[in-house]
Amino acid sequence: MSPAADAQAFLDRAQRANVMAADCPSRVVLQHVTSRWGTLVLLALLAGRTLRFSELRRRVGGVSERMLAQTLQVLEGDGLISRHAHQVVPPHVDYALTPLGAEAAERVLALAGWIEANLPRLLQARAA
Repeated sequence: MSPAADAQAFLDRAQRANVMAADCPSRVVLQHVTSRWGTLVLLALLAGRTLRFSELRRRVGGVSERMLAQTLQVLEGDGLISRHAHQVVPPHVDYALTPLGAEAAERVLALAGWIEANLPRLLQARAA
């Protein structure tokens, strides 16, 4: 193999995600999407419209302002949500899912639906 082909093969391997590998960056994204607050924020934004910070906080019951702000920042960094700050006083910021975030949210919704549908069985197993 030529040096260029070797380099390309290395890049191809490096860009392939393997969530089971300890050093794969996909694990970080998996952690963000499947964290309690990350999951709930994605679901709250799935309605398809933008929400302000205060609206999100009301929808995601139990989340603190600090934790919501951190979660939004992380999901924005992953490219799953967009943040639009309006130049007004007091500050007005809207959040929405990106196309990538909508894909992730749909998959999270399927998991949440499965959990809700099977909650009696899950609680029964926990009690046993």
